[in-house]
Amino acid sequence: MLTKSQVEEVLQTIKEMFPEAECELYHSNPFELLIAVVLSAQCTDALVNKVTPGLFEKYKSPEDYAAVPQEELEQDIRSIGLYRNKAKNIKKLSASLMEQFDGEVPRTREELMSLAGVGRKTANVVVSVAFKTPAIAVDTHVERVTKRLGICRWKDNVREVEDTLMKKIPEEEWADSHHRFIFFGRYHCKARDPQCPVCPLLDLCREGKKRMRHQEVKHG
Repeated sequence: MLTKSQVEEVLQTIKEMFPEAECELYHSNPFELLIAVVLSAQCTDALVNKVTPGLFEKYKSPEDYAAVPQEELEQDIRSIGLYRNKAKNIKKLSASLMEQFDGEVPRTREELMSLAGVGRKTANVVVSVAFKTPAIAVDTHVERVTKRLGICRWKDNVREVEDTLMKKIPEEEWADSHHRFIFFGRYHCKARDPQCPVCPLLDLCREGKKRMRHQEVKHG
């Protein structure tokens, strides 16, 4: 596991690599962000961003989603994985927003998690991006990168990864670090083809060193 000063070095390095890192999902208000994050489950942001401009043009409010037949909404998001389930959840959460929250997106994680299709990660993204409340959302990139680097343990579950990161990263840096880890994982430390030979964090990365040793043995 990395020491506190090593974690600080990691954070500073990825900040220099991705100074402009931010949420890449298209949205112009908290409700659109909520819909986009629900759609992004087990799906790439790029694919969601192909669908949402037309979707947000057609549906402006929870009332609009609640009123449309589910089959029609399914067709609108058909190119996204799990589209049937997501259409059902979007209709349910839209009805809940109207019934329980006056049509407004709630501002707390607990209230958000009461909505259909909204888990802890989705809620953390919404409170962090839409309402600037400190939170770290652990998606596949964040989990992979922090475990490879040795900030978190391989055996940690997603909630344990989140708790570890909240302990090791200053609260005012949670949101920015979350986005930078995502960019680092999406564009550099990729799942299948991590850029270990040119990685500025190789000296700190147990996984990277192991991969480089395997490469040396392989090419002997």
